[in-house]
Amino acid sequence: MAGLREKQKASRKRALVEAASLLFKQHGYEAAKIGEIAERAEVSVGTFYNYFPSKADLLLAIVSLEVEEVLHQGEAVLGWSHDSAPEAICRLASIYYDHSLVYLTKEMWRTAMALAIQHPETPFSDRYRMLDSELVKQVTKLVEVLQAQSLLRAEIDPAAFGEVLFMSLNGLFTTYTMSEDMTLEDLNQSLSTHMRAVCG
Repeated sequence: MAGLREKQKASRKRALVEAASLLFKQHGYEAAKIGEIAERAEVSVGTFYNYFPSKADLLLAIVSLEVEEVLHQGEAVLGWSHDSAPEAICRLASIYYDHSLVYLTKEMWRTAMALAIQHPETPFSDRYRMLDSELVKQVTKLVEVLQAQSLLRAEIDPAAFGEVLFMSLNGLFTTYTMSEDMTLEDLNQSLSTHMRAVCG
């Protein structure tokens, strides 16, 4: 019975996340109502609050789902042979970028970023930073792979260079979320130009 309860809880939580993702996309984060999210997920408002203390926590759950999925997809890149460091980094970052609007919109990303920055001492901000840290670790692992394949110099500090690369990738993504006119193609083109400069 305990296993069944856990499955039911996971199913309700996933339903709430999916309902919120859809309604945030349709109406915008601010306009979407908790009652509407609960109704679409076929749970009561009281049940909603059993899973998420606030709408912001639900947004964070969507961001977490997004990052967890791209981390899983990114693992494959670590096992590939690569022709060059810029090419390899672009392949990994393109996975991050191409998946970025599956569950979220640019407006949702801006809201999540703003909440993390405006309230740095909150669990929301802590979790957001932790997700970034997991992405930094994966980029750092790729640096180590590229060093093993003699595509980056052995004397480079992988952790420091991984962080530099992630800051560049994240900066480009922030620019992308701030412009409704910038396309994924534009973003990936900027990425390619930056990585050739950084790894030249």
